[in-house]
Amino acid sequence: MIIIAEKINGSIPSVAKAISEKDEAFLRDLAVRQSEAGATYIDVCSSVAPEVEFDTMRWMLDLVQDATDTPISVDSPNAECLVQLLPYVKKPGLVNSVSGEGNKIDLVFPAIADTKWEVMALLSDDTGIPKSAADRLRVFDNIMAAAEKYGIAPNRIHIDPLVEMLCTSEDGIAMVIEVITSIKKRYPTIHISGAVSNISFNLPARKLVNIGFVVLAMNAGMDSAIFDPLDKQLLGVIYATEALLGMDDFCMEYITAFREERIAAVNKKK
Repeated sequence: MIIIAEKINGSIPSVAKAISEKDEAFLRDLAVRQSEAGATYIDVCSSVAPEVEFDTMRWMLDLVQDATDTPISVDSPNAECLVQLLPYVKKPGLVNSVSGEGNKIDLVFPAIADTKWEVMALLSDDTGIPKSAADRLRVFDNIMAAAEKYGIAPNRIHIDPLVEMLCTSEDGIAMVIEVITSIKKRYPTIHISGAVSNISFNLPARKLVNIGFVVLAMNAGMDSAIFDPLDKQLLGVIYATEALLGMDDFCMEYITAFREERIAAVNKKK
């Protein structure tokens, strides 16, 4: 699983407080702990007003890169800001994100075309979030046409099928699973991603719903996800699911994760 660590995000109250107070130690600590937990990318999102976003993100990126060598996921809804920030990142990571909305793709794809940067692409466009699998796949086709135009290989793309709240869904995650399986069948090397916690908004015992979703989505082909790597139980389920799906030869990754105490806490209550 490609782990996109979600904790350094200004939408989280404790992080927003740290950003407003310029609490460097707090943000450095979050970066280090997520890296040590096995993060593939450290997501950095300021969630501040547009007029101060660029400067705030530069400050945050410098802090995180000074604290860890783990690649960065540069996260902003502003495609222009994303492109402006890329030169301040020491090595290619993940651009988070583009979609079919406006000119986002035409701003970001040329900027990363001849690089090793990867990109998160959301299956939405100027019509909003499509309600059917067919319409989401239509957006996907447009994204892939643009990727081909700019020479961005499928294995550099993380597709977010847009996981929505389970409590407002009429068919559970059946539509999302259809989108995932259809995409993976056509492009085996493409990554399927998304924010795990979106599924459980407004539900009790959210962690249980998140775990159930991850298992089902991984079985359909999800191999990248945005979540909290400090959640030992969820991380343990991910390693276990990879082993059960035959993606972990002789269960070595699962065993190593326990030996390195990434998920050992799961057993402490037993």
